[in-house]
Amino acid sequence: MSIYIFFLVVLFILAISDLTVGVANDAVNFLNSAIGSKVATRRVIMIVASVGIMVGALFANGMMEVARKGLFYPQYYLFTEIIIIYMAVMFTDVLLLDFFNTFGLPTSTTVSLVFGLLGAAIGMAFIKVGEGDTIMVDGVQKIAQISDYINSTKALTIISSILLSVVFSFVFGVVIQWLSRLLFSFNIEKTIKYYGALWGGLAISAITYFILIKGVKDASFMTAEMYAMIKENTLAIIGLSFVFWAFFLQLLSWILKVNPLKVVVLVGTFALAMAFAGNDLVNFVGVPLAGLESFKIFSGNGGNDLLMGKLLGDIKTPSYFLIIAGIIMLIVLWFSKKAQTVIETSLSLSRQDEGTERFGSSAFSRVLVRRVVNTGTFFSQVIPQPIINKISSRFDTTKMDERSKKDPNPPMFDMVRASVNMMVASILIAIGTSYKLPLSTTYVTFMVAMSTSLVDGAWGRDSAVYRITGVFTVVGGWFITGLAAFSVAFFLSLFMGWAQVFGVVSILFFAILAFYRTHLLHKKREEEFQTKSEDIEDIPTVNQMFETNNKGIEKNLNLLSDIFSKTIKGLVDEDRKELKKQLKISVEMEQKLVNKKSKIHQTINSMPSDSIEASYFYILTLDYLKELAHAINYMAEPVFNHVDNNHKPILPTQGAELTQIAVELSGFTQKMIEKLSINSEEKLEEIITEQLRIIGVIREVRRNLIKSIKKNDVSTKNSMLILNILSGARNILNYSINMMKIQSDFAGIMKN
Repeated sequence: MSIYIFFLVVLFILAISDLTVGVANDAVNFLNSAIGSKVATRRVIMIVASVGIMVGALFANGMMEVARKGLFYPQYYLFTEIIIIYMAVMFTDVLLLDFFNTFGLPTSTTVSLVFGLLGAAIGMAFIKVGEGDTIMVDGVQKIAQISDYINSTKALTIISSILLSVVFSFVFGVVIQWLSRLLFSFNIEKTIKYYGALWGGLAISAITYFILIKGVKDASFMTAEMYAMIKENTLAIIGLSFVFWAFFLQLLSWILKVNPLKVVVLVGTFALAMAFAGNDLVNFVGVPLAGLESFKIFSGNGGNDLLMGKLLGDIKTPSYFLIIAGIIMLIVLWFSKKAQTVIETSLSLSRQDEGTERFGSSAFSRVLVRRVVNTGTFFSQVIPQPIINKISSRFDTTKMDERSKKDPNPPMFDMVRASVNMMVASILIAIGTSYKLPLSTTYVTFMVAMSTSLVDGAWGRDSAVYRITGVFTVVGGWFITGLAAFSVAFFLSLFMGWAQVFGVVSILFFAILAFYRTHLLHKKREEEFQTKSEDIEDIPTVNQMFETNNKGIEKNLNLLSDIFSKTIKGLVDEDRKELKKQLKISVEMEQKLVNKKSKIHQTINSMPSDSIEASYFYILTLDYLKELAHAINYMAEPVFNHVDNNHKPILPTQGAELTQIAVELSGFTQKMIEKLSINSEEKLEEIITEQLRIIGVIREVRRNLIKSIKKNDVSTKNSMLILNILSGARNILNYSINMMKIQSDFAGIMKN
């Protein structure tokens, strides 16, 4: 008995962990529209979502049957087998979700649960069939088959509903967003006065109907009499809701000048958070609560093993369990850093401007965009031009772009799209909840967000291939989730079913280790992202641009000199570890400068109109810094490869010559940094003279190498390596001087 208490404790520990990783992944579902449109401060948005989660937690009771009996027949499993199935599912769910959170990819807790339950139940069925288990079917004893243990009809219904939700979400999102944009256009300041209150009343009434009327059916506090009364007065409630909200929103617009769409987005945030808790709570606590019910049945039988047929009955989940789960959700929602990483992925794929795309392009996305462009060209020749012009005028983003330029930190999309995202997603998820179909909240909200961004033209010619690649990366991850959840749960069920206590303890130890490793990995990725963010400057004035240039040059010159010196020392000492480290630093240096260059459009746009000349020098400086980073990376890579491939070491005389060049380059770097602080022409002439002197040293080393080649004193690998280092050093000197000349000219316009 005591060992199963231990199993139960582990289940609830895993449930808390699952809540942690699950909410971190699913927070994107109900926060991205409100955050992306900046409908309110982040604090207000979080408070609204928090209230929605707590209300939804109380509505979640009816969904618990999925874990108890939705996918397999508990009457054919013993308690000792059921508890292993639940352990396998929870371990799988926690490990998979934490993995996806670490890499910032939204995935489905529902799919993880459904396929995990299927995999674990089938894994245990394999053991039972292998042992020659028999079952009673219609009063007849028969040898069991694997299919006898699985509720295949229910499983197919759930899986098909999840897959269909992807299609319906995309289609409904496209249709409703297209109609909404025709109604409001992108110039919502004008159209919102005429249609905002009516449209908002319709949207909130729809949300009210599906969430509060259909979703309330299985609330833990709902009685049959209360629900019957609500059901009998459905039309009246809908009608009154529309009249109330339309009138209320119009009053807010007239008296307080409140945009009705702000109210819709906030109500939608509440509704979607509520639907998330009502639909997805089963994914986090349904399995351990089913394990608790199983243990109660087991202990009620005196600790004797028995079949779990009693799980087929109606079991009411105590409200305090749901409230505790809701509180844990709130804590994670407010404090999880991984949640912010996942939100960033979804927002980056749906924002209106192209910006710096997180994903690359793929052959499939390029072909698809080409086909769509060709199809659009065909329809533009078939449809009458006046109709095309009229529709195009409603999708004209000119005025919105002008507003965005004036705002240093504009929203990623407007409130029309945000409100449609909220309305469509919350309605679809609530329908699934009311029919006890565990739709994937992630699939629904993500596909709705993608469909509405597509309608709005966010996937323009400059960003479409990258967005499509990103969408298929995320969708591909969904399929991997299902396959991985099934496979991992299947093998864990087999392993723990065979190893029992040892299996549970060893898997628990592995899970803790995996959590620790992914925590370190996410922390490292976050630090890298923070570093990249710090390299993207906010430069409001010309003076600050000049100062930023100076600081950037000084920082990168010091880093470059350090890499060069340590790379040469590592080559002389044949220190593979140090050379690998310096190569990594040089790659990161180049990537940071590439990222900074990719943000040049936004930087220049934020500058005042009289900064054209300064922007010119700023761009040139970035170009030279990027070339310098490429030069040092171009030198460090073959040096590392030379030592890594165990080629012959360089000659002692060559080592001394290269070390001298490194010392000369270090001194030259310090002279350039001194020049940055003084900004005198005399200092510029001095470092030009120094550059020519060092180039002379490099020329002499090259002559010595040629002599050694003539005497056959060095191998081909050796000579190619030295020539590459000398070429890299010469390029560094040339690019550095050109950059200093540009910065000197920049200083000249600052004085004028």
